[in-house]
This record gives sequence, C-alpha cells and structure tokens, in this order.
Amino acid sequence: MPTINPVTLVSSNPEQKKLLEGLKAKMGRVPNIYATMAQSPATLEAVLNFNAGLKKGSLSPQEIEAIALAVGEKNSCHYCLAAHTVMGKMAGLSLEEMLDARQGKARDEKLDRLVKLAVEIVSTQGRPQSETIEAFRKAGYSDAALVEVVAWVSFNILTNYINHVADTEVDFPLAPSLGA
Repeated sequence: MPTINPVTLVSSNPEQKKLLEGLKAKMGRVPNIYATMAQSPATLEAVLNFNAGLKKGSLSPQEIEAIALAVGEKNSCHYCLAAHTVMGKMAGLSLEEMLDARQGKARDEKLDRLVKLAVEIVSTQGRPQSETIEAFRKAGYSDAALVEVVAWVSFNILTNYINHVADTEVDFPLAPSLGA
C-alpha cells in the first residue's frame, strides 16, 4: 500500500488538476508516479521540466532509456524498471539490450561505455574513475554528453527514490527478471 497517496483528477486542487490533465492529454493516462508527485505540484512541474529539458540534449532516446534501466536496476526500483522497459521498447531497444543495460553492460561498445559510466556514477556516489570517463570519451562522447549522463543518472535516482519512499503501485507491465 502506498505511503504517499496518488492524486486523482477528482481529488485534485486546481494546480494539481492542470498538471494531471496535461499529462493525461499527452500520455493518454496519468502514471502513478506522476499522480504521486502531484502531491507537490512544484515537484511534479520541476520533474516534467527537467525531463523535457534533458531530452533536448545530445543523448539518443535509446541511450536515455539504457541509463534509466541501469540506474533502476542498481537502485532496485521495480516501478522504474517496469516503466522504462515499456519506454525502452518504444525507443527501439530490444529486450536483450534492455536486460544488458540492467546488468550494466551493452553489446554495442559505445553504449557499453555509457552504461558502465552510469552504473559507476551510482556506485561511487558521483565519483567515477578517470579511466571510466576516458573510455567514455574514447567511445565518441563529448563533455556535453558526460554532463548529460550525470543529469540523467540524477534524474533517475530522484524518481527511484520517490517510488521507494511512496511505495508507488506499479501500473506498467512488470519488467522481466534478469534470469529470463
């Protein structure tokens, strides 16, 4: 049972309702994580703006979803793993690529460097080894991409932690187990 109740369109105040209606119009529904964040309209608005801003960066949708899956696995966030498995498929990742990302690796060398960096950022509390950063750069990534990886890792930690604290009910198909 959630420790933070999601806000519904019926129970929302005008500020919450505006945000939730915008999400429903854009997505066709309001995922539970956003309904939960709507308890603080300032938080929900900030998260939506942060996400939209980061999507204007240099990383591809596949790279963004690989980061989300790697971070979600590292933080054992069942909600985010479920959601990003759906979004990863929509971004063009295969099931194998998504399972690999969750294990902190990729078959594609460039994507492998990105996923390894993301996992190491989480594991070291933001202090990856210089060798990991250098391998990321040698794979063809820029300093802008490096900053964006840190931002996406931070964004995903935020959503992971909100789900942990709130015990958000998963409203996406469950992610397959890594043994699958």
